[in-house]
Amino acid sequence: MPRLSKSKAMKLLISTFISLLLIGFAGGSYGQDFEETKLLAEQGDAEAQLNLGIRYANGEGVPEDDAEAVKLYRLAAKQGLARAQNYLGIMHANGDGVPENYAEGVKWFRLAAVQGYAGAQYNLGLMYNYGLGVPENFAEAFKLYRLAAKQGDAEAQNNLGIMYANGDGVPQNNVRGYIWWSVAAAQGKEDAKRNRDIVVERLTPDQLTQAQQIATRCIDSDYQDCE
Repeated sequence: MPRLSKSKAMKLLISTFISLLLIGFAGGSYGQDFEETKLLAEQGDAEAQLNLGIRYANGEGVPEDDAEAVKLYRLAAKQGLARAQNYLGIMHANGDGVPENYAEGVKWFRLAAVQGYAGAQYNLGLMYNYGLGVPENFAEAFKLYRLAAKQGDAEAQNNLGIMYANGDGVPQNNVRGYIWWSVAAAQGKEDAKRNRDIVVERLTPDQLTQAQQIATRCIDSDYQDCE
């Protein structure tokens, strides 16, 4: 089974950021007009600071300005807002608006991850998986992916499948790989569908039946009963 490269890891960080931005637009003060959001941000409202940062990062109603986005994310992150901490970690890891600094990215991912934020758990898992800002540690990456996967993060579910198939941080197990790829594929993750269709050739009929049953149970239990 092919392994992901470090460049692929960072690409996933970027794509995760994009998906998280869409989530950010859905709530908080984003629905307000720019001036009202700006006023709330200046008054110290963390959600407004985050959403104003998102506007600058995307150039929504303002000139695109990553440095300004970082400044606003940092204000919200220092108030403990997990989404802002995750966004700030991504900006540092990708070098957007600040010099690239994996260790600083890890710092912010960790703060958000301990609050249970799935996107940060996934991103911190990537950093451990590829030794970016921390020593490479497959076992820690696996642990973090699993936390995010149980919250329904399809990218984390896909990466759990990869770790099981490669035997990275966990004993090699094609059945477990099939299970997590099936779960991620059910959420529309195309990479997971392709990986599942490859590993199925390595399973016996009994193993395939078992894996399909567990995958169904995993989905039905909202990703809690997947072993």
